Amino acid sequence: MESKKAGISAFDFFCIGFGAIVGVGWAVSINKWMAGSGGPIPAFVGYLIALVMMIPVALCYCELAPMMPVAGGGMAYSYRAFNEKIGFLSGWAAFGAFVTLLPWEAIYVVDILSILIPQIKGPMLYTLAGANIHVGHIIVGTFFSLLFFAVNLKGASASAMMQRVLTVFLIGAGLVAMIVAILKFDAGNFQPIYQNVGVGAHTSFFGGAFAIMASAPFFLCGFETIPQAVEDASGEVSTVGKTVVLSVGCACLFYALLLFCLGSAMPWQDFVNIGKSPAAGHLFLAAYGQASVPGIVMYYLIMAGALCGLFTTWNSFMMASPRLLMGMARGYLVPNALAKEHPKYGTPANAMIFCLVLSISGPFLGIGLINALTSFSAAGFVLSWFLTSASALRLRKTEPQANRPYKMPGGIAMATFATVMMGIVLVLLFVPGNPVYMGAEPTVIFIAWLALGVIFYLSCSGARKQISLKDREAKIFAKANRNAD
Repeated sequence: MESKKAGISAFDFFCIGFGAIVGVGWAVSINKWMAGSGGPIPAFVGYLIALVMMIPVALCYCELAPMMPVAGGGMAYSYRAFNEKIGFLSGWAAFGAFVTLLPWEAIYVVDILSILIPQIKGPMLYTLAGANIHVGHIIVGTFFSLLFFAVNLKGASASAMMQRVLTVFLIGAGLVAMIVAILKFDAGNFQPIYQNVGVGAHTSFFGGAFAIMASAPFFLCGFETIPQAVEDASGEVSTVGKTVVLSVGCACLFYALLLFCLGSAMPWQDFVNIGKSPAAGHLFLAAYGQASVPGIVMYYLIMAGALCGLFTTWNSFMMASPRLLMGMARGYLVPNALAKEHPKYGTPANAMIFCLVLSISGPFLGIGLINALTSFSAAGFVLSWFLTSASALRLRKTEPQANRPYKMPGGIAMATFATVMMGIVLVLLFVPGNPVYMGAEPTVIFIAWLALGVIFYLSCSGARKQISLKDREAKIFAKANRNAD
């Protein structure tokens, strides 16, 4: 008899999603968000706009996840709604975005720890993209990669237990930062309300607000990690879907309130010129005094919160990335060997090893490639969100009577809005001269990743031909069928 694995609760799913979304960006990049938007107020408005744009997308996931509770998420939804080629495109785009997060976290954890312990860097080995790579970077990054691999190898419940503790501390650190910052509130710190400080192609307040969408997809990604773990749900799958919307909404408000509160604590143009990391920590040193107890306490609280944010994102994506790859492998969209599960824990063992290698690569790349990786990942997420929204729309029309444990409000109209909005953002990411344009280097990386995907897909064509389409679909949706019985 197959032993029943410990499931994960709705609160755990929220922690997985929220913790994946709210990583380290709020601590280290928030002044860059202000600079890129022309001030804290347009950046604040930008995240409220992002909230309006992202909630419909989250609702599409909310409907589709309990409808098809299988690993693969958007890949599985597009496969059913369209065909295996569109399913592969959605899965490959999402996987590229997912696994980019793994080396990203490995790069930043060493950068943050080296601030606290400068000696951790050790001797320099080489320079890449303007960043020095030290022995300590490689040792520390490899250690944490192995740690999260070991935790997730034991199953989603083990990952969720760690996530719960880290996310609660992360939220607490952010809330304390808002309260302490607002104690220094001065409306004059928002002035000028809008000014292009040389970052971005915008010329107006709303241009600056929309400019946040060039990076917001990256800093709002992570909610799609929830559907990847839906096979491990301990309760009603409809509840799992609702945590997707909750995590997105809370994350958008979390970012927006941080921008407003931190932007009020000191003149924002001085804040954007803080060149030290984490910028939020140095804001409190500047606002309260370098030697003051509140400033020092807040500095170290921000450092701790930044590390928790790194770990929550890293943990979530180390859990989700192999499950996405496993879902694709079940349908022979990538080598079927990646679908192999651990004999004891039932986790995607081979896919996890593959993702571990990518995570370990981060410290070897260094922080000089962060900006390009960020924008490339954002494009991958937006393409996946667009295809998922389109899948929800199409399935509403082609399978109106299908079992939907949760039905999104607005139905076809909501799915249409999500599809159109994500389609517009996707196009604008690649059009030079507009505020959302992600840049030439990320565009090249994105095209190269799609080309690699075509090679991967074609290389598996022989294996696919040996298995009928019906049998491949049965493998992808086997767990969904089992849950329905």
